[in-house]
Amino acid sequence: MIASILQPLEQANAPEALHAPDGFLSLPVAIVMWILTLAVGAYAVRQTNRTLDERAVPLLGVMAAFIFAAQLFNVPVLGGTSGHLLGGVLAAVMLGPWAGTLVMTAVVAVQALLFQDGGLLVMGANIFNMGVIGTLGGYALYRSLASILGGEERGRLPAAGIAAWTSVVAGAVAIALQLGVSGVTPLEIALPAMVGAHLVIGVVEALITVAALAFIGVTRADLFRLRDAQPT
Repeated sequence: MIASILQPLEQANAPEALHAPDGFLSLPVAIVMWILTLAVGAYAVRQTNRTLDERAVPLLGVMAAFIFAAQLFNVPVLGGTSGHLLGGVLAAVMLGPWAGTLVMTAVVAVQALLFQDGGLLVMGANIFNMGVIGTLGGYALYRSLASILGGEERGRLPAAGIAAWTSVVAGAVAIALQLGVSGVTPLEIALPAMVGAHLVIGVVEALITVAALAFIGVTRADLFRLRDAQPT
């Protein structure tokens, strides 16, 4: 996705990629992002082990498989640009923010390691942008909006849709900043290019997230209570 947006700006011939490929971030920035991602990941493992209801464990695998499969389908949104589900907010709503972060980490890692979808050196940044910002940040916004809208039962779908859209835009801002700091693309070029495209891509994310949650609410509403049953 990132390569397809910035490729015309860099006049590069790199193949289209869904996630940032190696060479798009400087080594220092990539290392810093790895350190941040590993720190958050370690804490997420600790929190998940402490809080996750055992009945929700199978749902982790199901959610990871669904998000992984859904990310394989690209939707054209602008000339030369395509978008796909990220799934961070969806995973967090179903599993909680920390388990959702682990699910997103697994999805991004498998795509990079097995399908060369995103570089290995920048995997820390890809996980952080999609799995940390998209999941933790998206979930925080979701809970705030749901509370304003009268609670999760009433506000789940609109809150999730807004949070999903915002998570995509926030991830785009993050990678634009990383590109600017890396000196690869000037921020005044990267920021409008990334954010402009992801304003539209975020709509795709919101629609898929809302549709998935609505379907689950109709067919298996009990799954929402697994996250609520976690001890605090």
